[in-house]
Amino acid sequence: MEDVLEVYTRHYDEERVLVCLDETTKQQIMEVRSPTPPAPGREYRYDAEYQRNGVSNLFMLFAPLAGWRHVEVTDRRTCKDWAHVVRQLADEHFPGARKIVLVMDNLNTHSPASLYEAFSPVEARRILNRLEIHYTPKHGSWLNMAEIELSILARQCLSRRIPDQKTLRREAFAWEKARNESGATVDWRFTADDARIRLRKLYPSFVV
Repeated sequence: MEDVLEVYTRHYDEERVLVCLDETTKQQIMEVRSPTPPAPGREYRYDAEYQRNGVSNLFMLFAPLAGWRHVEVTDRRTCKDWAHVVRQLADEHFPGARKIVLVMDNLNTHSPASLYEAFSPVEARRILNRLEIHYTPKHGSWLNMAEIELSILARQCLSRRIPDQKTLRREAFAWEKARNESGATVDWRFTADDARIRLRKLYPSFVV
């Protein structure tokens, strides 16, 4: 925990870019009947019946000190999907950074081994050399600022029926563009000193 909190105290550095990564899923739902249009004092009304139309995965990449985020929509969330997103992060989003300081949880796909499964050993090592990985502790995913961004995405964009992946990509891109242009970020204030007080039960006890 304190390892991640220490990372969050670092100043912005273009050569060592802090990026938080997390992921979620969104079930696509098609309407069986057309919604009832809104009227004065009444919003759209949707029929309770619907048709499931698959599930998509969304990777959230969030650079809090740069006020930047990117949502990558994929069919699955396998180790190869994660590997391709990480390569995209390093080579396309931050090609000039010497290191990507990557904060993420301990999901089994979030592993250097995934790079070797997706790419040749030479390519996997090249990407891995660009990364400085910091994992959130077990049951401590709330320390990942990308989780906050996913919560905002869910409230502002995904809290409605989206019929297909094409629409999901379009809506996620529009949300991402608007939020990036606004320069929105997270005002993180929880420090290691706070943790030692408020989460002291998680620390070992020493008898002097």
